Amino acid sequence: MNESPRTFQRLLVDRSACAGHGLCYSRAPELLDCDEQGDPVVVPDELAAEHLNAAEAVVQSCPEQALSVESRVFQE
Repeated sequence: MNESPRTFQRLLVDRSACAGHGLCYSRAPELLDCDEQGDPVVVPDELAAEHLNAAEAVVQSCPEQALSVESRVFQE
């Protein structure tokens, strides 16, 4: 049986580029939190469809370009 592919999207943080401004988790608390050092931590493992616009907006707002949305296609 040939099953349809599924797209998996997630938000990624490049810790080497992140300067710890905190803009991301203040603008998208449903997607990002901070750890004890104030570094961003991605909350959901997978982005739900209703969070894609917020994820793209927070990626664009990062002054260090430390955020990205990764898309992968999986065959189910």
